[in-house]
Amino acid sequence: MAIFIDEKTRVMVQGITGNQGSFHTRQMLAYGTNIVAGVSPGKGGQEVEGVPVYDTAEAACEEQKPDASVLFVPAAFALDGALEALNAGMKVITPITEGIPVQDAAHLITNARTRGAVVVGPNTFGIVSSGKCKIGIMPNQFYVPGPVGVVARSGTLSYEIVANLKDAGYGTSTVVGLGGDRIVGLDFVDVLAQFEADGETELIVMVGEIGGTAEEEAARYIEKHVSKPVLAYLAGKSAPPGKRMGHAGAIIERGKGTFQAKVEALEAVGVKVAELPFQVPQLAKEILG
Repeated sequence: MAIFIDEKTRVMVQGITGNQGSFHTRQMLAYGTNIVAGVSPGKGGQEVEGVPVYDTAEAACEEQKPDASVLFVPAAFALDGALEALNAGMKVITPITEGIPVQDAAHLITNARTRGAVVVGPNTFGIVSSGKCKIGIMPNQFYVPGPVGVVARSGTLSYEIVANLKDAGYGTSTVVGLGGDRIVGLDFVDVLAQFEADGETELIVMVGEIGGTAEEEAARYIEKHVSKPVLAYLAGKSAPPGKRMGHAGAIIERGKGTFQAKVEALEAVGVKVAELPFQVPQLAKEILG
């Protein structure tokens, strides 16, 4: 079992003929992702790595029946592209794009929720169900099947932690990138609920960071609803208040979202918090053996 996507997921790539779209299409195909269509206005009839390209998502869906879409399109056009995918029936939308206006992101996420669809991101590295399907930009070699579910706000930190877990002999069930913007489609609670119900996930790892209250909300949810062990690593311990560190959502404002507050909230409900990324596999070994 996996969460959100699996080996049966049929993927559409929007912006497939661009540099990023074509490069990551090759990477996703190499991983084994079932990419059935691409979309690039004005490029219909072409192929990228054997994947047929269509002018519109509607045309792609009529012929290829995808159920998930990943967007490699400029921020100014991301909302239109994502809404087109939703209108065509996509159930999982993954906007890799950084810099989507807040109003556009809010409109997209609200629209998706009314349709029962999931938005992974925006400004995300994507989602991968290890050994089954990869939708995004994460490096292929680190994602091997195993019992650890990972949900992360940070892409590069999650790569490091997943690589360390793999080196220690622990693969991953699904790895979800929440995205680094202020408004994102999924939060920790959404993914924790899915991992709790997933029979293949035995241990959950949260990769958080300063800013916002997502980790504190996750702690409250864990206390009442999560029976599986949870580990965490939080970035931003030394960040000064008021300074954004990398992500739009990683900023301490009015005393909220501090590193210490997040650690205390998680530890209070039994979550072990690693001080450094390489300690996550050590803590996992204490739990999984």
